[in-house]
Amino acid sequence: MSERSARRGRRIPVGSYLAAVVFAVPFLLPFYLLLRNSLMTQAELGALEWHWWPEKVSLTGFTDAFDNSTVPLGRALLNSALVAVISAPVSTLLASMAGYAVARIRVAAARPVFVLVVATMMVPGAATFVPTFVVVGSMGGVNTLWGLIVPGLFNALAVLLFRGFYLRFPQEIEDAGRIDGLGHLGVYLRLALPNSVGLCAALGVLSFIEHWNSFLWPLVIGQDPAFWTVQVAMSTNLTSQAINLPALFASAVISVIPLALVFLAAQRYIVRGIMATGIKG
Repeated sequence: MSERSARRGRRIPVGSYLAAVVFAVPFLLPFYLLLRNSLMTQAELGALEWHWWPEKVSLTGFTDAFDNSTVPLGRALLNSALVAVISAPVSTLLASMAGYAVARIRVAAARPVFVLVVATMMVPGAATFVPTFVVVGSMGGVNTLWGLIVPGLFNALAVLLFRGFYLRFPQEIEDAGRIDGLGHLGVYLRLALPNSVGLCAALGVLSFIEHWNSFLWPLVIGQDPAFWTVQVAMSTNLTSQAINLPALFASAVISVIPLALVFLAAQRYIVRGIMATGIKG
């Protein structure tokens, strides 16, 4: 290969990078506004003049967010972390097991069960919210960690995606496992599940984000401030009795940081899972 060809192969696609920057600006704008508003005072946020950046950076919003004794933001962050960290892998694993069962286990009830699973996606969440609360409340789940976690562990969409993935799983690999004496559980744990790690990571991250951002269910089930999640704690800064915009935006900045870190750490797995590729030999 000539030197000119090698230089051409290393040429930076400036146009592609410029296009990526242009399209990234609208997505980054909310993060800029969050950071800008969190560093402003209440008076600056209420002023009519627009400022691209605070005239004098103020950390009052962050100190108010943590110093408010009636709103335990630190405890709320811990609760959200526990709910998201527990719910994401457990719900993904349950969906993976259910998806494998309806896709690969040949029993007469497999298709009716799958139809029932898909049918649950047609029911609005508002229609099941009150019955779910009544059931969980009657079991003593109000103001408990399990009451925050357990009702959100079932994900019909994830089951549907896993079923589609396992239907494309090579039959030859499964037959080889059966020759080695593996049953359904062995094939799933040693062959199917390791090859679906990309999809598991993608759905796990989405589940983490969903549970971290959950507001309505934690609001009604966590009636004691000790069981508030970060979204519920943030909402107390904007009520009919008090408005603390710097603390609200500061809390939002703090709540976004874990989501950004999780996304950056798992972004390559998300892409792999969405593409649904990577079957290991």
